Amino acid sequence: MKTSKNFKMILIAVLLAVAVVGFGYGRTVSAKTGETHTAAAASVSAGSPMVPGNFSELAQKVRLGVVNIQVSKKLNNTGLERFGGSPFGNRDPFRDFFGPFGGFGNNSPELRQQGVGSGFIMNQEGYILTNNHVVEGADKIKVKLADGKEYDGKIIGRDDKTDLALVKIPGNSDLQPLKLGNSDDLNVGNWLVAVGSPFGLEQTVTAGIVSAKGRVIGSGPYDNFIQTDASINPGNSGGPLINLQGEVVGINTAIIASGQGIGFAIPINMAKDIAPQLQKRGHVTRGLLGVTIQNLTPKLAKSLGLKENKGALVSQVVPGGPAEKAGIEPGDVIVSFDGQAVGNSKDLPRIVASTPVGKTVAIKMIRDGKEIERQAKIGTLEEEYAKAEGRADIHQTLGVSVQNLTPQIARELGVKKVAGVVVTDVEPGSAAAEATIQPGDVIREVNRKPVANVDDFARTIEKAKGQESVLLLVQRGQNALFVAVTLS
Repeated sequence: MKTSKNFKMILIAVLLAVAVVGFGYGRTVSAKTGETHTAAAASVSAGSPMVPGNFSELAQKVRLGVVNIQVSKKLNNTGLERFGGSPFGNRDPFRDFFGPFGGFGNNSPELRQQGVGSGFIMNQEGYILTNNHVVEGADKIKVKLADGKEYDGKIIGRDDKTDLALVKIPGNSDLQPLKLGNSDDLNVGNWLVAVGSPFGLEQTVTAGIVSAKGRVIGSGPYDNFIQTDASINPGNSGGPLINLQGEVVGINTAIIASGQGIGFAIPINMAKDIAPQLQKRGHVTRGLLGVTIQNLTPKLAKSLGLKENKGALVSQVVPGGPAEKAGIEPGDVIVSFDGQAVGNSKDLPRIVASTPVGKTVAIKMIRDGKEIERQAKIGTLEEEYAKAEGRADIHQTLGVSVQNLTPQIARELGVKKVAGVVVTDVEPGSAAAEATIQPGDVIREVNRKPVANVDDFARTIEKAKGQESVLLLVQRGQNALFVAVTLS
């Protein structure tokens, strides 16, 4: 019995030793020098390691290009609160991303809110890329370099839709710009390093991997985030996410406050398109197609004769817009735009927006089960078209996106009465999701009052604020049902 127990102990010890060495952390002693070193270090010199043994050289290489950004804003004397999201307000649950905030000094002649974020130097002219929510609304910006030098920063341009901003400090030859990489080359599992000022702790370096790509977190119409488990915290906002070659592949932007190891970064390739426009014009000009689109459900895909549940379903066409001129019709399913595949309705707005205004592009669509192609000359996206070009905005109270019910959509959904609004998207974890509301549902009534269109729906929900719940009459296919949705 004792022999058997000892054998098991030896076996466990051997297995643990094999596991440790297998992951590159086993310590060995050189027979020639007696020096202790790690198996990970040996694997680094041998080739491409599964786990890098040392990030110190990489950290030293990039730290001089990372900056600390301190912002402040003058306040009125009413409604003062300490803030914990973006510097001047808690806009959404993903923006809990700022470090320690200065209080309001009793002896100060004016009251100010203060916040801290991060950024990185793009070139020796002094341009610094960061997040829009780091500097939005700031009337004073201080930029602190890794060597301790401080400069007054000036906002050159901002883009709230992608949450990017460009700040300028005096240029000089001593600045150490970071090299921009190619975020399209990233694969899930690739190692990354995040550098920034979490909780105001400047030049903090953490490491992790690419957890996922193409994440949509509901922060804007062009979401396409890199998810990483590199430790990022309030204050990291705007700082770089760096690959093992020392290249910036992302801009750390958001976290899920209730999670651990779940951070999001804007792909650097998106910033490469935005930054030159911010530098030149201070804002971004986006392409316009002139359509309203919605997600394809399996039922919709089947009714439209699609072999795959892929593409963006056109539900409305803006009169006189590029799409109408190109012959695009409601019910068409766009599967390719300018040579880029359109997997779902989230892909198309981002691709169209990044297309140069005036460019003529080929658009492949499925109509009546057959693939057709049209040529469209891209227009300029103005603010009044912004909602039409993308998906409908999510109604924050319920967590749903809705759009007007058209005769075409009604036919596709198999409903006879063209009245109400159709649900195009449901935010995970929202009140609507908990009440089992689904994309494709038609909301006919709110609190026993008929709903005519999107504006009518929004007004009715607004009036219901303060109630514990709202009662919706929902049509799902041929069935009608009442659904009670708890309000937050």
